[in-house]
Amino acid sequence: MIKALVCREHGLPDKLDLTADWQLPELGASDVLVRVHAAGLNFPDVLIIQGKYQMQPDLPFVPGGECAGVVEAVGSAVTRWKVGDEVINTAGAGSFSEAIVANEHALMPKPKALSMVEAAGIGITYFTSYHALVQRAKLQAGETLLVLGAAGGVGSTAVELGKALGAKVIAAASSDEKLELCKQLGADEVINYSTEDLKTRLKELTGGRGVDVVYDPVGGDFSEVAIRSMAWKGRFLVVGFASGPIPKVPLNLTLLKGCEIVGVFWGRFVGEEPEAHQQNIATLWQWFEEGKIKPVVTDIFPIEEYQAGYAAMMERRAKGKVIFTFDS
Repeated sequence: MIKALVCREHGLPDKLDLTADWQLPELGASDVLVRVHAAGLNFPDVLIIQGKYQMQPDLPFVPGGECAGVVEAVGSAVTRWKVGDEVINTAGAGSFSEAIVANEHALMPKPKALSMVEAAGIGITYFTSYHALVQRAKLQAGETLLVLGAAGGVGSTAVELGKALGAKVIAAASSDEKLELCKQLGADEVINYSTEDLKTRLKELTGGRGVDVVYDPVGGDFSEVAIRSMAWKGRFLVVGFASGPIPKVPLNLTLLKGCEIVGVFWGRFVGEEPEAHQQNIATLWQWFEEGKIKPVVTDIFPIEEYQAGYAAMMERRAKGKVIFTFDS
């Protein structure tokens, strides 16, 4: 029996149950037992406990899409891992527990340059943003990238990766404090859309030309403004809807701008294009080791304070990743 955060009924975080008697599945021949040190909280973890996500486990289940830990046991047929190896897991669920059982092929080596806390949150955010910018937007060096929600988990990685790919990055967020973080990540220009008019500022910053790529994990009122501020042949990346409302965009804007609205669903991409995903991992891991990119972790909570962690995410107060830690 292990400590785990369990979703027994769909609802908000106050419905979750932190229990000490969660039963792990038996270790299969190709499975690995990982002792979890830290786990990353992502926006899908907010949706999945409410029954609102695309992939929905049967009740009861342990939420948590990613974690970092140490291999504690391996099945009889496992060849990729040995006891003591440091790994990360991006299974979609199950990570908010002291230990997980995962297929050996679902695990990746933890980048040596990162701590457990840093590594626990790299999978979903960096994988999503790299896939979005490279495969979906085909972002080119010298192009202008606008990142909405730029201080959040995926937004901050989009700023960082956009700079690494050679783009001019405009970061938009809701407070000056968040924008300071964006500047540290390399943003060339920043917009506080709580106090500044987004459309006016984008026109000023681009000389009226508009932006080539928009990375939008927020949705809501700013999506249409961003599309109206696109350059000819721009690409608008639909990453998520952290603000809640799914925007209804007038499609005539795509005609007037000659632009594309491009969906980003990293989870499906992994299954549809596994070889491309492996290439993405190789590039990102190399960049971590070289120090070219480094995770931002400012909100760390012991698992006992899970409600505070979820609140930081849901109220959009988090800067960078929200991480849960375990006693181990």
